[in-house]
Amino acid sequence: MKTWIRWGSAGVIGLAVLGAATWELVLRPENASLPVTAGTGPHPDLPQPNHTLFPTVNVATPVGWAEGKVPAPAPGLAVAPYAKGLDHPRWLYRLPSGDILVAESNSPKTDVQTLKNRIAGFVMGKVGAGEASPNRIILLRDTKGNGSADTRTVFLDHLYSPFGMALVGNDLYVANANAILRFPYHDGDTRIDAPGTKVVDLPAGYNHHWTKNLLASPDGRFLYVTVGSNSNVADNGMDVEEGRARIDRLDLGTGKLTPYATGLRNPNGLAFEPESGALWVVVNERDEIGSDLVPDYITSVKEGAFYGWPYSYYGQHVDTRVSPQRPDLVAQAIAPDYALGPHTASLGITFSQDATQLPDAWRHGLFVAQHGSWNRRPKSGYRVIYVPFADGKPSGTPVDVLTGFLTPDEAHVHGRPVGLTIDRSGALLVADDVGGVVWRVSGNAAE
Repeated sequence: MKTWIRWGSAGVIGLAVLGAATWELVLRPENASLPVTAGTGPHPDLPQPNHTLFPTVNVATPVGWAEGKVPAPAPGLAVAPYAKGLDHPRWLYRLPSGDILVAESNSPKTDVQTLKNRIAGFVMGKVGAGEASPNRIILLRDTKGNGSADTRTVFLDHLYSPFGMALVGNDLYVANANAILRFPYHDGDTRIDAPGTKVVDLPAGYNHHWTKNLLASPDGRFLYVTVGSNSNVADNGMDVEEGRARIDRLDLGTGKLTPYATGLRNPNGLAFEPESGALWVVVNERDEIGSDLVPDYITSVKEGAFYGWPYSYYGQHVDTRVSPQRPDLVAQAIAPDYALGPHTASLGITFSQDATQLPDAWRHGLFVAQHGSWNRRPKSGYRVIYVPFADGKPSGTPVDVLTGFLTPDEAHVHGRPVGLTIDRSGALLVADDVGGVVWRVSGNAAE
């Protein structure tokens, strides 16, 4: 027997007391047996789980963007910086004035300190997610209409890992990692100095999945609120998962927060589909059962529905790691609408009907920002994709919008896309938290 620890370009792989019989398993890396495309679409391939001695850890070291370098746009599109030199720009929100709010944010680092989570923290640091949170919102304004922000102000600061933003009338709602705050806003404001009013507490505690997103209903009566799980698969018990892994709905008239849909491991982006008016969400699924499982997904959200976490995935595929099992809940679990590939870390979404700066072929679907994998070999994600829609549903194969975030050898990463929005002119904006840039994607007039 011997104590073993392995370090490498991918960071810490594991720590254990191993005998000779387990060395072969340790030294033989787990790899995907299927391409990412097999785990994509309305009917993804879901092979048997691959329970390895140690989880696959395959990260890319951030190197940033060299001067003049940009992501690679799809044919017919062009990309340029809308704003550079930002500090971990995570999420975007467009105000009615056309000003763009950027949540500069990172984890509050309040996760439970197990050995596993310490290793995870090391890994996240390697991929650019370990810095202290800036805890502020920046306002960007393009006064010249040339597709570049020439005014930048600190709009709100002294926040707590802010993420989602939503304006209802003259009330700006901001989702901190532990609560929703309300601030007074008037058209054209470049800074808010008034103290925020706490509207409602949100589950915090360890805050493994700390991001909380907001979306206002079209009539302004409700806020939809995403709350991710506190672990991968209830690793610390279900008590610390109370109120988590779900979408809540906040009644702005009464202040009452109620569950809208549950069993969603880590929901992030929210949007209303323009034809049907249905609420859609993008969800990060679970890790550590192999490079081919489980696909992240987008789905229309059915009120009162249960989507499986932690007891099952992609409908009623039971996760045997969870104890105790809940076959009664598994029997209620519904499958999502459309898979986005395993471990892509899909986070931001925006429907494209207002993207008038792009050719018509890009204006009938959903843009998705894929932050990129750590638990897959080879890597997945690290791109922005477009999912075409027809009759209110996905209707084809995803198409790459922006790539080139990863170096060709996959060892390094220039940036990682997160939040998305459409600017006032009809161009797509992409928050690149590791690259410190907001990118602007428009049509290429030369093609």
